[in-house]
Amino acid sequence: MSKPAMLTLHRWITLVFALPLLVIMVTGLILSFEPLVQVSRTGGPEIESSRVIGLMKRYDPDNKARGLSFDASRQQMTLQGAGVPVIDLVTGEAAVSGSAVSDIFLWARVTHERLLGRAWLVTTSTVALVVIMLLGLLMGLPRLRNTPSGWHKGIAWFALPLILLSPLTGLCMAFGLTLQGGAAPADGGRPIALAEAVRMVADQHDLSHVISIGTRGGRVMARLNEGGELRAYAVNSSGVAPLPRNWPRLIHEGNWSALIASPLNAITSIALLTLLSTGLLIWARRKLRKPRRRADRQAHAAAVGAG
Repeated sequence: MSKPAMLTLHRWITLVFALPLLVIMVTGLILSFEPLVQVSRTGGPEIESSRVIGLMKRYDPDNKARGLSFDASRQQMTLQGAGVPVIDLVTGEAAVSGSAVSDIFLWARVTHERLLGRAWLVTTSTVALVVIMLLGLLMGLPRLRNTPSGWHKGIAWFALPLILLSPLTGLCMAFGLTLQGGAAPADGGRPIALAEAVRMVADQHDLSHVISIGTRGGRVMARLNEGGELRAYAVNSSGVAPLPRNWPRLIHEGNWSALIASPLNAITSIALLTLLSTGLLIWARRKLRKPRRRADRQAHAAAVGAG
């Protein structure tokens, strides 16, 4: 394929997928800060499992909650799917105010993973982004200039490992590729109630370092802050055991190290947004320039004819 043909294909794929890619990149930028926020909410006073279980029975007597999350720094607990307010662990009453940040993260995650309720649209747009990047690489090394085109090409090449790794790990997650180094802990057989899962996790870990406990992918899981890594554990009748690291998810979500990965993911999102905006700007300027050139040629021809 010739370079002009690749350039044309590069532009048209970008134009077709510009809007969904914009939404995915913006929500990705928001989510890049989630690990930092989650880690900042751990620690503080010890959380007693008996206190948590008692409040669960009080606010969710029908066991409708599919999970819970803690904000140890504010001594608050949220029951997911139970339709109850955020609970103050100190007073046992509804918290005066919840966390607007958590609502923003929830919206961003739902939108990022299921744009317009369609997971396939996110996957298709991500594949298109990889194709756009590969076409850009095939067109050769950039000429660095202080122009939108120069910035576009320079960022694309110098930030290549980050901007290519992000969609590739996203596609691994979409297609179920975990690259795990070991087998997951064996299922204990019988399902574990949420209250029992809380008690089992508390027997081995300080609940003030627990971010969430709940059902995910058909199993009960707990996520804990372990030295800045958001570590996943399986909870079943056999006990609480660490899950093998899902490296595509850890890298994509920045859970392998909140202090390092969150800033890197934010930089990646900004670089992708800059590439998208400069690419659209370059296309718009060229489209506007063509009518001007056509008008200039017509004016020149008219002047020659009059002369």
